[in-house]
Amino acid sequence: MVEELLYSEAGLLNFGIFFLLATVLLLVVLGFVTYAILAERKVMGFMQLRHGPNQVGGRWGLLQTVADVLKLLLKEDTIPKLADRPLFILAPVIAFAPAFMVLATIPFTDKLQFADIGVGLLYYIAISGLTTVGIVTGAWASNNKYALLGGMRAAAQMISYEIPLVMSVLGIILLTGSLNLNEIVEAQKNGWFIIWQPIAFTVFLIASTAELNRVPFDLPEAESELVAGFHVEYSGFRWAFFMLAEYVYFFAMASLTTVLFLGGWLPLPFLDFIPGAVWFALKFTAVIFILVWFRVTFPRLRADQLMEFGWKVLLPVALANIFLTALLKEWLNIF
Repeated sequence: MVEELLYSEAGLLNFGIFFLLATVLLLVVLGFVTYAILAERKVMGFMQLRHGPNQVGGRWGLLQTVADVLKLLLKEDTIPKLADRPLFILAPVIAFAPAFMVLATIPFTDKLQFADIGVGLLYYIAISGLTTVGIVTGAWASNNKYALLGGMRAAAQMISYEIPLVMSVLGIILLTGSLNLNEIVEAQKNGWFIIWQPIAFTVFLIASTAELNRVPFDLPEAESELVAGFHVEYSGFRWAFFMLAEYVYFFAMASLTTVLFLGGWLPLPFLDFIPGAVWFALKFTAVIFILVWFRVTFPRLRADQLMEFGWKVLLPVALANIFLTALLKEWLNIF
């Protein structure tokens, strides 16, 4: 039955439409990655009282990242002699694919979403966890002690911070009674969840920064200790795949934060004449700026501090937030 539908004209048309939309989304994400790196360098330069990229592409350095991408694509792709060749080749794909898959469930507006899944939030959390497998696979396959140590750090960090990340969104699920991201956005018409769930927002933002392996939680890549960590043996476009996965998750996590805590495309009451897509873009940009600000401001934690903070601070706070949310829902009966 499935094969008959696929090979029918309607099935082929639907497949073609979805393939085209997926291609468009990939191009949008690649464009974001290209200029998010440039924006990050510019913001860091501004905060550190320097110019940032300003040579390639005019005074703003608009083509600097494009030049960097071309350089990566032209670099020699090397595979260590003693590496596990099949796993070494497959690992970047395993790391990148989940990052792109989770974008399907993100509702950018009430009319722009690729897959309205009833359990979209659960899908996002489940699929995003697969990237850890890609990182550990690449570290193991490299047959390098620094890569393996970076991979073990990444696994410990991402699993540890995945728990408070999930716990922080349970408060939102309690208030809305749904795992559907569209319904979560609609539930914020009476007030964004950053107002009703400030503790959850703080825990989610910290845990998501750790999940992204960004400063101050960039221990898996710590150049001063691990000479680049889990991808130390990678070069050229395979190395670019790991970096692409990181920045695609940057895009996805900022989008999810906007949906869960900032009302998605919902406008402020007195500015409802502005299109929802513009509102989403503004909130999304604010989250991106905060994550870049973190990178400039905070020093890297030690490995023991990282683990203690996740298990002894974030997890108890997230559990306490669930208890307080239950009381809020039961006593005030707002939602």
